[in-house]
Amino acid sequence: MTACTAHTCAPSGARIVLVSPYELGRQPFNLAQPAAWFGRADISVACVDLSQQKLDPATFVDAGYVAIYLGMHTATRIAAAALPKIRALAPHARIAAFGLYAPVNSDWLRTLGVEAIFGGESEPDLLAWVQTGVAPADTVVRREKIDFLLPDRSALPELTRYARLILADGTEKTTGFAEASRGCKHLCRHCPVVPVYEGKFRVVPVETVIADIAQQVAVGAAHISFGDPDFLNGPTHALKIAEALHARFPELTWDATIKVEHLLNHAELLPRFKQCGLLFIVTAVESVDDAILGILAKGHTHADFEAALAQCRALGIALAPTFVPFTPWTTLTGYRDLLATLLKLRLVEAVPPVQLAIRLLVPQGSYLMRLPEFAARVGAFDEALLGYPWQADDPCIDALQCEIMAWVMDGEKAALPRADVFAGIWARTHAALGETAPPLDPAQFGAAIPHHSEPWYCCAEPTETQLASF
Repeated sequence: MTACTAHTCAPSGARIVLVSPYELGRQPFNLAQPAAWFGRADISVACVDLSQQKLDPATFVDAGYVAIYLGMHTATRIAAAALPKIRALAPHARIAAFGLYAPVNSDWLRTLGVEAIFGGESEPDLLAWVQTGVAPADTVVRREKIDFLLPDRSALPELTRYARLILADGTEKTTGFAEASRGCKHLCRHCPVVPVYEGKFRVVPVETVIADIAQQVAVGAAHISFGDPDFLNGPTHALKIAEALHARFPELTWDATIKVEHLLNHAELLPRFKQCGLLFIVTAVESVDDAILGILAKGHTHADFEAALAQCRALGIALAPTFVPFTPWTTLTGYRDLLATLLKLRLVEAVPPVQLAIRLLVPQGSYLMRLPEFAARVGAFDEALLGYPWQADDPCIDALQCEIMAWVMDGEKAALPRADVFAGIWARTHAALGETAPPLDPAQFGAAIPHHSEPWYCCAEPTETQLASF
């Protein structure tokens, strides 16, 4: 059911501004794809990426519509701060929100003046909103297949302004960003993809993905980072992408995000991926505690993680694990065990320090809230936090997380090496336990691996620099 707003139809040549508050240092596919849809319909469109640009009054002067992409928590917090400025720049524009964090925060967004909320494959609904002038009365989440177009990146900042690939020897490559699929077929309880896609995923046609990569190579991309929640949701599709990419651009390297579970279940694909230019894999390990992994429904164990790491190393593929180390169930000894595991596996240099400071975020719609025991222990939804507040069983854990996050942020500002930041975390953890920290052997830190110049993490508060965009 839909309902018209005060504007009953879209004016001829209606202009829309697409805004991305933040997308992990990537040139946003999720502005470029809807921009292509509007372009095909001959609707004038402008794009603003607040991670690289300020809110320019000239961009909004003729805007009849503004659509803000909320793909992650950080972006949503930035959008909340930016909305009053956007409203001031375009007082008569109608505002929509789309992306993973739009549907789950729909009630709150409407209090901020957002009239239309879209999730999933949002492009057809965004287009209909502008073409008809009709705002849906309810949140619209589309999970059906759509026709993916060649993304229109022409209105976005140039690739060299985004995160770069830093190789182990310190040399850098301009990096392009592509998506071969959206959504995910898994139901990890803490994942923000799950409430919107509910176990479904949609693939982008191979020819569209390769054409998108080609246009980025043409402007200097020497490496491609795939932004799919999981590159191996569709193994056959992923292999077709890898082989087509290598056939077209034999010198191009790439990285992707792949579950531990998929690394083991589809191990036969990894040698071919390596031959096709796969340089490293980001994998959401989250914890080395099997009990916590079970609560999160990750689908793997600590032993599985170690097996996947050994498998990738044998093939010469670097593995970059990510973590959510601070949860309601984390203990001081458990956190110390995580640090000891990184030393044992020689992964200190492979893990951005911020990964060792992240606190579990529980947004609206989180499947964790389906666990009665967990739901009973969290506080009421906090709109300032955009999440359900929780405390650890041991208050020392909450204090340690704050201390480590402060140390990590200080280390980032001072550009300290990862090993030095880890040493500070190691010392603080043992101090919290009332123990003397054992001396660290640098030989256990492991070798540097290729990584992006902007650390990969999505469940964090916006920084002062990000908020300064507007």
